[in-house]
Formats: sequence, C-alpha cells, structure tokens
Amino acid sequence: MRRRDLLRAFGLAGVCALPAAVRAQQARPGKAPRIRITDIETFSIELPADGGQRDPEAIYRYGVVRVQTDAGITGTSFLGIPADVLETWVKPTLIGDDLFAVDRHLKRLQMQRGESGVQSWSGVEHASWDAIGRAVNRPAAELFGGYRKRLRAYRTCVFPGKQDQSDVTYETQAEYAARLKKAGYTAMKVRAWRPRPMDDADMVGVVRSAVGDDFEIMLDRTAVRPGWVWDYPTALKVARGLERHRAYWLEEPFDGYDLHGPARLAAEVEIPITGGELGNSLYHFLQFLTHKTYDIVQPDTRICGGMWIARKISLLAEAFGVPCIQHGTSGLALAGYIQAGCAMPNCEWQEIIGGPNLPEEQWAPALKILKTPHVFKVEGGYVHLPELPGLGLDIHEEALKEYRIGRG
Repeated sequence: MRRRDLLRAFGLAGVCALPAAVRAQQARPGKAPRIRITDIETFSIELPADGGQRDPEAIYRYGVVRVQTDAGITGTSFLGIPADVLETWVKPTLIGDDLFAVDRHLKRLQMQRGESGVQSWSGVEHASWDAIGRAVNRPAAELFGGYRKRLRAYRTCVFPGKQDQSDVTYETQAEYAARLKKAGYTAMKVRAWRPRPMDDADMVGVVRSAVGDDFEIMLDRTAVRPGWVWDYPTALKVARGLERHRAYWLEEPFDGYDLHGPARLAAEVEIPITGGELGNSLYHFLQFLTHKTYDIVQPDTRICGGMWIARKISLLAEAFGVPCIQHGTSGLALAGYIQAGCAMPNCEWQEIIGGPNLPEEQWAPALKILKTPHVFKVEGGYVHLPELPGLGLDIHEEALKEYRIGRG
C-alpha cells in the first residue's frame, strides 16, 4: 500500500492528532505528506532505584535510539545500536530519505553490509516504525495489517548462578512456576542445559506436579557453547522424556543452523521442535521451511533485521502452514516485538525473558520515563497491544533527558 493510500485509509480521525507541519502538507489536494529523516541518535539511560535499593532482576539501563524528522515527529526504540555503526553506516544511508521507505532503507543497508550486518540497524528500524505510527496516529501493528489485540505471554526464566542452571533445584523452578501461575501467567520456558540431559526432563515432571495440566512448560536447549550440541540419540531420549511430562515444545536441540537434525526429530516425536532465532534473513527461514526443520519458526526481530522482516517471515511461514512465534526479549525493548506479533496471524505467543521475578517487576523502573501507569498491560495470561500510536510507549521527554547518561 502506498503512503497516500495508507493515510487516506485512516481518514480525518487521525489527522486531528497529527503535528501541524504534517496537517499543513496533508491539506493540499492530492498531496500526501513527505516526511524525511533529519537525524538519528543513540544514547543510554540509567534509571534510579526506589529508595536506593535495587532489585537484582529489574532493568535499570537501556540503550535508546531516536529517529527525528522534518515534521517534528520523533520515533523512539529501546534497542540500542553501536554508535560507530550508526555514524559510519546507518546515518549516511538514511538521513534525508523518506521515513516511510523502510523496505528501501533495508535493501540499501543490505547492499552495503550484507545480511549479517542488518541486525545492527534493528533499533533504528523499530524507532522508524514508532515515528511512522505517530505520523498516522495508529499502532504499528495496524500498519502491518493488524490481526489481534493481544498475545499469550510466556516467561523465559534464567535463574542467577551457573549458566547451565545445574545449581538450581527442581523445586526452586517449580515454586517459580507456581508463582507465575498465581500471577495469571499460563506458561514458562526454562533452559535445558544441565550436564545430564535427562535431568531437565525430570525437572519438568516436578514442575508439572506443582502447576497442573493447565500450565505450559517449554524447554530451550539453544546450544551456545562448542560441544553443547546433543547427538541425535540424546535429543530423541530427552524429547521422549519431555513428552511423558506433557512439555509444550523443545527448542533448538541441535546447532541453530542444522537443517536436517531437527526435521528428523520432529518427524519422530509428538512434541513440537522449534527454532530459528539465529536466522538473519528471509533466505534462512526459507531453508528452514523447505526442509521442514522446525514445527514452529522463531525469528528474533532484533537479529533478523527488524519488525518488517519478522512480518515477512511470518507470511512466508504462513504459506507453509507453520506457526511463527517470535523469540523474545525483555523490558521496554519488547515494544516492537509486541507490535510485530499482533500483526501475525500465525503468532500466538510472546516470549518475555528475565530472571525469577515477574515481568511487571522487571520493567517497573521504566515507569519513571513513561506517562502511563504501566509499561505493558498483562492480564489473564495475555500481553495486550497498547492503544497508543507507534510502538505504544508514551514517553515523558523531560524524564528521558534527566536519566540520559551519554552516547551509545
């Protein structure tokens, strides 16, 4: 859809909320406003703790990206970008160009840096969609076609201590799952990294006993160290063990770029085999889909190149009849993920990553820079699409300036 058609579709209701510079352009018969990017900046903010006492699992520091335009509209994201990448690559490519030309920006950046470099600009892409949404006074999800107003939320809990979680007792994980359920959440994902693989299957049995059958338990193997990739017999044994305890899925039991191992396992077990968070192009996901690598593909909008590419991946997966459930993040960075997910017909869940606290506790410090009484509305196990335009964060500008600590 062209920008002119997009703006007309939203009608006069959105016009009244637009900045004066945009309304003046739009008032000319047959002319759609042409909004150009005038500057892009990145910096960090450090939020204070209430009473000086920090919650070790809360988020107090964010990287910020802001896209400024000649219409007086500023888009903001809380996905940082390296300052050198911004100055030497992104700004020279985007400044002076049309804010709405997101796909063109992406292709120009791909030509310069290739697919592997695209993930560096994701914070700018998110901020651009925030600005575009503000320009037409609609949530970004609706600009992508809009499908749903909420997503089922699941908490991925990484306990402090050893990376492999071998120092965390099964009972501790079960107690946390019960706490999540009491707070209204209906699912939790944990790492399947213990040195003895079947220990994680046994852990699911303990958690299942604590939360009952109406709570979903996902397992994430995602091998991040050399030598951590399971061989096929181990993966099959663990998957069978997880099935006995009615686990919801097993994520990336093999190398993240292995096309054939997950497909073989998925064909042999009932539990869904999921993955794809390391994919950074449509080509990667086309390979996953044509090889039937995963039952569910999981792009990460930070890694794959942004919300627009994540939406393209979901459409590609839809054509293959495969669910597309985004890999998640935490805190204010979730804003773009929620918008993209709510525009995907084949996306049911939103992952919220953190430690052994509630998501609301994790992002509570961010309320200091927002005008709203909550960061994201979570209710009845769902995270709701904000009704505000763009990425849905109503930022308190003076507070953002107060807590700014520098560039990058």
